[in-house]
Amino acid sequence: MKPAAAALLTDLYQLTMAQAYFDLDMHESAVFELFVRRLPPTRCFLLAAGLEQALEYVESLRFTADELAFLSEVRVTGPILEAQLLESRLLNIVHFQTTIASKAARCVIAARGRQLLDFGMRRAHEADAALLAARAAYLAGFDATATVEAGRRFGIPLSGTLAHSFIEAHDGEEQAFRDFVLSSLQPTTLLIDTYDSARALQRVVALAKEFAQRGNEQGIRAVRIDSGDLAEQARMARAALDTHGCGDIRIVLSGNLDERVIDELVSGGVPVDAFGVGTALAVSADAPALDVVYKLQQYAAKPRRKRSTGKATWPGPKQVFRERAPSGEYRSDRIVRDGEPATGEPLLTEVMRAGRRTLQSPTLSSIREHCRSELRALPGRLRALSGADASFPVSISDALRTLARSADALESSR
Repeated sequence: MKPAAAALLTDLYQLTMAQAYFDLDMHESAVFELFVRRLPPTRCFLLAAGLEQALEYVESLRFTADELAFLSEVRVTGPILEAQLLESRLLNIVHFQTTIASKAARCVIAARGRQLLDFGMRRAHEADAALLAARAAYLAGFDATATVEAGRRFGIPLSGTLAHSFIEAHDGEEQAFRDFVLSSLQPTTLLIDTYDSARALQRVVALAKEFAQRGNEQGIRAVRIDSGDLAEQARMARAALDTHGCGDIRIVLSGNLDERVIDELVSGGVPVDAFGVGTALAVSADAPALDVVYKLQQYAAKPRRKRSTGKATWPGPKQVFRERAPSGEYRSDRIVRDGEPATGEPLLTEVMRAGRRTLQSPTLSSIREHCRSELRALPGRLRALSGADASFPVSISDALRTLARSADALESSR
């Protein structure tokens, strides 16, 4: 996904600083770090996403002749200049997908194994947002998307039903159901709440039996309910389908769902096989923004750090080590200086050097499986949807604290 004028998809101050770095002959190596200062009030964890698109951006970043003409005179020559130029777009990429993936992960936890479908395209903030939201949701554990281009581009399974308008366009609901099933190449899902769900279910049962007797390849895989009291209607639908020998027809619920509603439905024992989640997912409605930043930590081999109140950083390149319990559950994290020994699993891995990838990009399915295992490793208190006050132990090494004091002394002497 390469937007037009990608090099100019940045903040103006990145270019003005780049010009100043160039004019001042400041070409020394710099270390920047992208991180989230604090979690939103409704989040206990975040699921990082967007690395693949970030690497694509860095690999392909070039200024065209037209872009250079627009800027008058800009040339990318020095490492700190290059690193500074990346800030806005990297934040843009990683912030959005991490926001959506984190929302999707909460839905996965709430669904407890039920199928999850991304229905969010129409409420996403434009085309690229819809596609990347579908990708982020899938890697977090969603099973399919209704966004066809996301299926083509990323290989995500597609799933969709029909709209109320298809039924309304027919003179009768029964004929609409029949026509839709006959036009489908495989068993499909029927929307039953356009007029009266109970009456629609009678028609679904009759049609299902008719197709079964005739041995048609087409059939009815599921019914979808999109409005009203979803719990009551789902129970009514399950009872009616089971009573008439249609126990293999699944129930899909949609309509203003988020993780909390899903959790209530599942906890209440509502018979549901799948959830379609739209608006709340595509815009991460309860936490649409993260306090994600990109800060200079080292320049010309000297530690640098910001000391602003509430925004202070730890200087220098770092590594994060994660300790796990014997069960695999996360126990604690420790932040150390890069190269400093520590116990646990190192979390930061080099993925690019000199503008080229150092590792082959994993498949989306393998990323999805990794996310699945990592979500299982979250402590229970962090998986709780209402546990935003839950804490997780993170320690800072003595060597890193010493480096911070050294950076402060260096700054004071200037």
